[in-house]
Amino acid sequence: MLIEHSLQHHFLIAMPTFIDSFFYRSVIYICEHNEDGAMGLIINRPTQIMLDELFAHLEISNVSSLTKTTPVLFGGPVQKEQGMIIHDNTHLWKSTKALDDHLFLTTSTDILEAVGTPAGPKNFLITLGYSAWEAGQLEQELADNTWLTVQASKDVLFNTPTHERWQAAAKLLGIDINLMTLSMGHA
Repeated sequence: MLIEHSLQHHFLIAMPTFIDSFFYRSVIYICEHNEDGAMGLIINRPTQIMLDELFAHLEISNVSSLTKTTPVLFGGPVQKEQGMIIHDNTHLWKSTKALDDHLFLTTSTDILEAVGTPAGPKNFLITLGYSAWEAGQLEQELADNTWLTVQASKDVLFNTPTHERWQAAAKLLGIDINLMTLSMGHA
């Protein structure tokens, strides 16, 4: 199945019918989407792990007070030990990829010492794991009404509390997702 347009830098918003799914009420930021498949990060599932715990485990020195109050997010079921950082600083670390003109994805640990300091990105999310789809799989899920899609918003990514991101992402479409029925279908 050929993709008509890339969903990179879009949110996938789980439909309310996704009740028994691993992705129940998830919002996924799509980092990459092409004919080979898609990769994204769940942005509204905080873990019990705070950044200071992760940094201690990795033996990374970081004195920012943010590390004690910022949770690591669960990015998805693939490679759950792989760290991913979405950020807005144009500084390029060892392994940084541009997602759009203002957002970047870094997978190298060199960024972690700078997080929360003047040398680091102003806004960031750190996840463990990611979500992935094979070629055509995401397109089929979209055809099955599994997801809503909308252009990503930095405000939802960085300024909206994690527990409000599902509703906030849907509001970008003008939808109150809490009012959608569980029996939504094709029009």
